[in-house]
Amino acid sequence: MTYKDVLVVADDTPECTQRMQFAAKLAARHEAHLIGMMLRYGQTYAERTEAYVVAADEKRRRAAEDAAHARIRAELERQARAAGVPVEWYSAEGEPVRTVSLFCRHADIAVVGQSVDRPGALGTVRDLAEHVALASGRPVVAVPRSGTPANVGDHVMVAWDAGREATRAVADSLPVLQRAEQVLVYSVDPEERGDRHGDLPGADLARHLARHDVNAEVEKVGGFDALAGEMILNRVAEAGIDLLVMGAYGHTRIRELWLGGVTRHVMRNMTVPVLLSH
Repeated sequence: MTYKDVLVVADDTPECTQRMQFAAKLAARHEAHLIGMMLRYGQTYAERTEAYVVAADEKRRRAAEDAAHARIRAELERQARAAGVPVEWYSAEGEPVRTVSLFCRHADIAVVGQSVDRPGALGTVRDLAEHVALASGRPVVAVPRSGTPANVGDHVMVAWDAGREATRAVADSLPVLQRAEQVLVYSVDPEERGDRHGDLPGADLARHLARHDVNAEVEKVGGFDALAGEMILNRVAEAGIDLLVMGAYGHTRIRELWLGGVTRHVMRNMTVPVLLSH
């Protein structure tokens, strides 16, 4: 298995260059086509900012937006040349989650930035990675704001709770797992998951992965569900992991927003790229 096209969602933030570099490396590793896209504010910009924009101001704003898109496109093309992969670019208007999800559905995997809180930064949408993972039907790699590893999926951890979302994440990440030097299947308190697991938690998954030429190590630890996100991130740091694979929002998203949860904790505190599937 392999990825044939990798989408990267760009924006006008300092960390976008690192994100595009990560996407170019991922595309090169899988001999894939690199697709870049960036959101435009569109014609409803004045309404969204609740301010009246005269025609001259709108023209200047549009020119500045055009310049930013051209600059970021040029950087992506430079990254693609350095990685030796073909590249294409799109500037897209429309409702952000719906528009990005549409592009995701026509790619094997999408690379999106960790949520930023910078009002006015072109192309940014709060919690975009989580929204798109839920809406698109495709795996999404969320790249942290800082500290992105130089490697792309050499040392991978699978956060395994034997749920539907985690199962989908494993299937979506097989091209990465097959190329990894190390794969760690990590379960927090699997005995509390009812009949999701077999007699030996993680062993059935490791056997399945072995049939796909993935040599996985299984590790299970006791803990509390409320601490699972923290335990996962601690193990990521201890084991030198450079990519975390996990299901997104095994509980409803509204429950995690109000009560907290593994996905929400990881997405707020991530230090390495996280591949999410729902």
